[in-house]
Amino acid sequence: MRLNRYLAAAGLGSRRSVETLILEGRVKINGQVIEDLGTVVAPGDVVKVGSKIVTPQEIVHAVLYKPRGFLCTASDERERRTIFDLLPTDWPRVYHVGRLDMESEGLLIVTNDGELSMSLTHPKFKFEKEYEVTLDKTFDPSKKEKLLHGFYIEGGRAKMEEIEQVAANKLRVVLTQGIKRQIRLMLYDCGYEVENLRRVRIGTIRIDKLRAGMWRMLSPKDVADLKAGRAPKKREEPRELIRADAPTVFRSRPGKTGGR
Repeated sequence: MRLNRYLAAAGLGSRRSVETLILEGRVKINGQVIEDLGTVVAPGDVVKVGSKIVTPQEIVHAVLYKPRGFLCTASDERERRTIFDLLPTDWPRVYHVGRLDMESEGLLIVTNDGELSMSLTHPKFKFEKEYEVTLDKTFDPSKKEKLLHGFYIEGGRAKMEEIEQVAANKLRVVLTQGIKRQIRLMLYDCGYEVENLRRVRIGTIRIDKLRAGMWRMLSPKDVADLKAGRAPKKREEPRELIRADAPTVFRSRPGKTGGR
């Protein structure tokens, strides 16, 4: 097995990112510093990064439905419930990719695959994340232009990619950013409190039949689609004339990201 793949399988990052460890001379095989990226690890070789022996782990790719009231952290000094209380204790160490705040619920990907984590978090992939949002009052469609155009909140310039009003006080929102509490802060700026927020899709992965607290393994196709940055099948565009009770879809204008 090539050394970069071996280190990635040990949970140290993507195959590309662990190459930095090799080039910096931090990796040893059988006591010898290795800086050749083409090095192959043979059976019985002892691989160290710094002073720590590393070995490939069983790779886990799973999706979890995080319930409200659970934290996205490995431990909590106040002993509150965390998402890791919901996962099998015999799994190797896994990490959540992205997060949901304590009051929110829905999809989280948990994995020890550094390459997948890199694909999901690298800005160039612009992964879509879809949310169902319930507000404290009726949504005013005149606010949609501001939300799609974007504005500054704590954490940076934020914008929504798509908004669909599915009921008087309920929205379907699509983001490609990952700013902390982005939806809550953007809607608060527009005069709304978010009463419930549920993430129902990450890239091509949908919540489907998962219920709160449940998890399932991702299929090889799921993982391949995520790593390739594939987009889900798009919904049909709304007709120009629609029924009065039909949902209205608002989309961000491509390329319109500058401030006013």
